[in-house]
Amino acid sequence: MELQTRVTNILTKPRDEWPVIAAEPTDAATLYKTYIAILAAIPPIASLIGMTFIGVTVPLLGSYRIGLVHGLTGAVVSYALALAGVYIAAIVIDNLAPQFRSQSNLLQALKLVAYASTPSWVAGVLSIVPPLAALAVLAGLYGIYLFYLGVGPMMKTPPDKVVPYMIVSAIVIIIVTAVMGTITGSITAALFVGPRIGF
Repeated sequence: MELQTRVTNILTKPRDEWPVIAAEPTDAATLYKTYIAILAAIPPIASLIGMTFIGVTVPLLGSYRIGLVHGLTGAVVSYALALAGVYIAAIVIDNLAPQFRSQSNLLQALKLVAYASTPSWVAGVLSIVPPLAALAVLAGLYGIYLFYLGVGPMMKTPPDKVVPYMIVSAIVIIIVTAVMGTITGSITAALFVGPRIGF
């Protein structure tokens, strides 16, 4: 399925799309190449543009932009960790499956994490204007809802176990995301020597 069609379908009619995704033959390499690697690039590229060329104003401290080399380094690190984070989250979710009478299947777990991450990745474009980046939290909430709709078809989770599995999985994904964000922030902060620029 074409990227644009899949993104549109998972965002606008997820109840119909999850069974299609569950039955769709693929492998991890194809999923990464045709979907994850493309969409996961949106937030770091947008952030690079926003923080390097537009900058952010910090009350009482002034306006800041980061240098291109440092911004590019941060974007590359962020992208690499995002790609790894998807797989790590899928492994954890797959390992949790038996605890919730669900079917253990790493590929299905990877598909679940990848497609439920779609709103956050697409909303990453807001980082072009740094003050708007916080709105991506709303997209993250929609991603949790997508996960809720998808865990049954993807992991063969019984209806009475969907909510507990979703909650535990959401906590895992939030923790993985926070750890990856902390690592990215630490590396970027260590490299940050960009000038303070008033504008």
